[in-house]
Amino acid sequence: MTILSALHTKKRHHILHNLYDALEKAIGPAHWWPADTPFEVCIGAILTQNAPWAGVRKAISGLQERGIFTVEGIAEADERILAEAVRPAIYHNQKARRLKTFCRFLLEECGGRVEEIGEWEILEARGKLLNLSGIGYETADSILLYALGMPIFVVDAYTKRILIRHSMIDEECGYEELRAFFEDALDPDPILYNEFHALLCLSGAKFCRKKPLCDQCPALEILGEPVL
Repeated sequence: MTILSALHTKKRHHILHNLYDALEKAIGPAHWWPADTPFEVCIGAILTQNAPWAGVRKAISGLQERGIFTVEGIAEADERILAEAVRPAIYHNQKARRLKTFCRFLLEECGGRVEEIGEWEILEARGKLLNLSGIGYETADSILLYALGMPIFVVDAYTKRILIRHSMIDEECGYEELRAFFEDALDPDPILYNEFHALLCLSGAKFCRKKPLCDQCPALEILGEPVL
């Protein structure tokens, strides 16, 4: 159970908006997701699982250099060639299989177009993505929000770490509960969700590290002293 879930929704709404404003003022517009097309967002979302973004960029470049950075190209590519292309993104063999599964899904159910997913109801689209091997909550929601502009809040390890350290949630809080924690208190605005998630990620990477820089953290005045 989250601690703030016991607060009135209006109170949570107020706290989260103040947090957003503080992060935006300190960090500035995040301009996420860094990609040229919805398809590139999807591929990046799969590749970034447990991998640094620098590695993801190199992996995408590897796919482009080999001329297979298309739905058909990935779906039909030899798995060994595909794995070598995405090696910089870590767990390259596993991710090669996941990319092929996703692209075959696009060909079989979406006419090869990522945008077709956006024509489904959000819960149906989410369910179909979660049924694919190797796509979990965060990856599915990143695709829905960043590639398709659907109103679903993405949460990650940084988000959880920040809220745990400021005693807003407990260690046992799961992904779905944490997602609902934001969605129940905020308007279903994909632009807000996009920027808020990005700001939390950047704040986590910059301030709320394993060895945190609490004295510099813009969340301090909103969420109070952290418990480390």
